[in-house]
Amino acid sequence: MAQPKTVATSNGAQARVLDALRSAIIAGRHQPGSPLSEIGLAETHGVSRTPVREALKQLQIEGLVEVRPRVGTFVRSPTRREVIELFELKEVLEGMGARLLAARGRVAALDALEENVEKSQAAVAADDHDGYADLVHQFHATIIDGADNTQLKNHYRTLMNQLAYHRLVARSLNRPGRLGASLGEHERVLARIRDKDGFGAEFAMRDHVRSSERETLSTD
Repeated sequence: MAQPKTVATSNGAQARVLDALRSAIIAGRHQPGSPLSEIGLAETHGVSRTPVREALKQLQIEGLVEVRPRVGTFVRSPTRREVIELFELKEVLEGMGARLLAARGRVAALDALEENVEKSQAAVAADDHDGYADLVHQFHATIIDGADNTQLKNHYRTLMNQLAYHRLVARSLNRPGRLGASLGEHERVLARIRDKDGFGAEFAMRDHVRSSERETLSTD
């Protein structure tokens, strides 16, 4: 039986608002602690308050927003302990991703990583912090995609949403010397993957994530 048009339209609006809000929070366009007005968001996205309200409920489940009774809804800022715990999971998942990708040999993801590192070298040489931050995100996502493990990819996506990693890494890359250090770590991961050294790739990736965690936490 066909779904009523009004219900289908409402679901489509909710999905659109949810995707847009999630992306905006992760990218830092809605800063931690900032209020999220149902009325304002409904006007911005050209929808009623209902899909906005449902989208905010889902983002609360994902840990990106918090609802304060009788006060309002706000972008959630994870505690230091939560960030540490999320980085611990990130280390495990990305290490696994690097190991699985190394075992696959010469696949499209390896070509993409090599191209990414070349662009990253140019960005670092130009001191392009914003450009390099985007390439960092692509580097890590390529490794997870290249691992060819659906469950790994699904869990990783949830983790990255909770961590709002793109926002965190952009901030940590402003520390003196971090740009070049991060690139060197990426180069070591790529070298191990290219050599089909699964355990070496996993170790190099986990070491890189730990370095990123230290830099991120030291900016607090």
